[in-house]
Amino acid sequence: MHKYRLVAKKGEGTFSEVLKAQCIKNSKYVAIKCMKNHFDSLEQVNNLREIQALRRLSPHANVIKLLEVLYDQPTGRLALVFELMDMNIYELIRGRRHYVAEEKTKNYMYQLMKAMDHVHRNGIFHRDIKPENILIMEDNLKLADFGSCRGIYSKQPYTEYISTRWYRAPECLLTDGYYNYKMDMWGVGCVFFEIVSLFPLFPVARNK
Repeated sequence: MHKYRLVAKKGEGTFSEVLKAQCIKNSKYVAIKCMKNHFDSLEQVNNLREIQALRRLSPHANVIKLLEVLYDQPTGRLALVFELMDMNIYELIRGRRHYVAEEKTKNYMYQLMKAMDHVHRNGIFHRDIKPENILIMEDNLKLADFGSCRGIYSKQPYTEYISTRWYRAPECLLTDGYYNYKMDMWGVGCVFFEIVSLFPLFPVARNK
């Protein structure tokens, strides 16, 4: 982390927090995902599904680029350095009074579908498609946060409690972990509806 100057906190989740930082050497801004868990070895770090998936999927115009893995063995701390984007889709539509332009919506959805095609063709499914995990910079869109991803051909059943509820496919709700990559496409459809309408398709209470 000594190579970067921390600028601001961009967000926080259950397993990590994301910081905006500036590279001291070249002055470029990046996003650093700091993991809350601690790791015992570099081998354990390299076996993380998120890191393996990002390395397999790179490079692609519509998948977030992993720039560097920062692992400090004495403390067990891990941070992933990514290219910095302007905002996510949720931030784009939150509190918005006017609809997103049709051409912009079509452009974003086309890029999201290209990302999904690339991810699935490489034997991975994301499992947490939602507006917060879809990042944009001007007209460019990139899929991010592969922390919940699994291999398409990995053994079922999978974790039942996965994907944010508003975007969770019926098979995730109605089966005991027997679902597949098609759940991602359900999430894409929910995101499409939300960009167009500015409200979620299936909102539920936070504690449901």
